[in-house]
Amino acid sequence: MTATISSRLFDWYNDHARDLPWRAPPGGSRPDPYRVWLSEVMLQQTTVAAVAPYFAKFTDVWPTVEALAAAPEEDVMAAWAGLGYYSRARNLVKCARTVAEMGGFPQAEAELKKLPGLGDYTAAAVAAIAFGERAVVVDANVERVVARLFAIEEPLPAARKAIRSRADEITPDNRAGDFAQAMMDLGATICTARDARCLLCPLHTECEARKSGDPLRLPVKAPKKAKPSRTGTAFWIERDGKVWLVTREGKGMLGGMRALPDDGWSARADGSEDAPVPGAWKAAGVVRHSFTHFDLELGIAQHADADPSPAGEGEWWPIDKMDEAGLPTLFAKAARLVLANRD
Repeated sequence: MTATISSRLFDWYNDHARDLPWRAPPGGSRPDPYRVWLSEVMLQQTTVAAVAPYFAKFTDVWPTVEALAAAPEEDVMAAWAGLGYYSRARNLVKCARTVAEMGGFPQAEAELKKLPGLGDYTAAAVAAIAFGERAVVVDANVERVVARLFAIEEPLPAARKAIRSRADEITPDNRAGDFAQAMMDLGATICTARDARCLLCPLHTECEARKSGDPLRLPVKAPKKAKPSRTGTAFWIERDGKVWLVTREGKGMLGGMRALPDDGWSARADGSEDAPVPGAWKAAGVVRHSFTHFDLELGIAQHADADPSPAGEGEWWPIDKMDEAGLPTLFAKAARLVLANRD
């Protein structure tokens, strides 16, 4: 069965591989490890469509791992703004500097795992795709394909051990990178979460979930817990055509990013008790944003003529260049709302 699966999958992948900027064609020379690593870090919990323009920007500004290693961290964080999960960007810089000091990426999966920010999946993906090492690569798409292929009934996340074991069984020794990417593509385009296009699937004759008549029920997912909600206030402090921005602490939510000052999302009604400067404040609207573990409702308190400057470190940023500030999505939403209401 293993040989049949890989053979049919390779035949399908040769004709249907997605054309992605970080990939090499099926059966071709191996891609640059830097581009594989960068794309895999960006793709964690993010869609291909969202990643593509960021990947193009990064590889244009920093075409090699050495160039990225030499970049100021604040520039990398600003370029990452809007992609989310900002700890990835901080680890990106750490990893680039480590790799540059080593003289290049290690090839072995075990050594790749030792690099900052590389977990089991990313290390396996880089080892297989960039270096041709046999590694078991299991992302969400592969997880779904394997769960259906072998009709694994155990609910996630407990099922992941069985899924990985089955994925190991069918991973061939040759063309490891192509196999991993073929499985990803199959899950992204044919065996999707909302649809199972079984008649187009190269593995449909082997698929136990298809034989059951209801492939969409797999993988079984545990019930989602309701997200808690939080509220807080951000402060728009303006003077002479500029707005006061701060750099958030390196650790924690949105760490290391430029942002509007805020109250730590402590649920003040109007922000007045936590205002960075005295004077007349007015409510400028509310923005809502969903993080992984909670939903946030952020009120915006606006001060139109702040003097003196707020206490603490910060910078006056030209309002007409807000799109160059590299604000994370939450604070970019807040800035757009204030500017839209003013216009």
